[in-house]
Amino acid sequence: MTQFKKVAVGGTFDELHRGHKALINKAFEIGEKVVIGLSSDAFVSKMSKPHKTATYDERRSELEAFLNDSGLVRRFEIVPLNDPYGQTMSLDGLEALVVSQETQRTAEKINEKRQRAGLPLLEIITVDMIPAENLAPISTTRIRRGEIDRNGHMLK
Repeated sequence: MTQFKKVAVGGTFDELHRGHKALINKAFEIGEKVVIGLSSDAFVSKMSKPHKTATYDERRSELEAFLNDSGLVRRFEIVPLNDPYGQTMSLDGLEALVVSQETQRTAEKINEKRQRAGLPLLEIITVDMIPAENLAPISTTRIRRGEIDRNGHMLK
């Protein structure tokens, strides 16, 4: 049962893992249509990630495969994210943002910007980080370091 007509979720979604999937699945659980902001290569290059990141096209392909395999074909739109705010100031009918604890502050800043612009505030839905076997959050950095796999199983 969806609560909102249109929701947005954003991220780099590199090494698409169980935490990413929980975030994305929550967006589809509460939204009829989901706009997925996918960090562009230019935006990723400004993020000072401690590891190499797959290209936009590689990340987009993996994301689309996951969404199609999940039967969500007609319910999503993937748009490039060139900054932390993406299209949250201009998307027609956007009602909610789905974020992780890590990105909740960005969602609050988006609402501050929307308020100043006279736009309605977005509902912010925060999803808990998904723990790996050792109870530390699953993250792309940990996967890229070879500590855990995409499901949070310990490798070292």
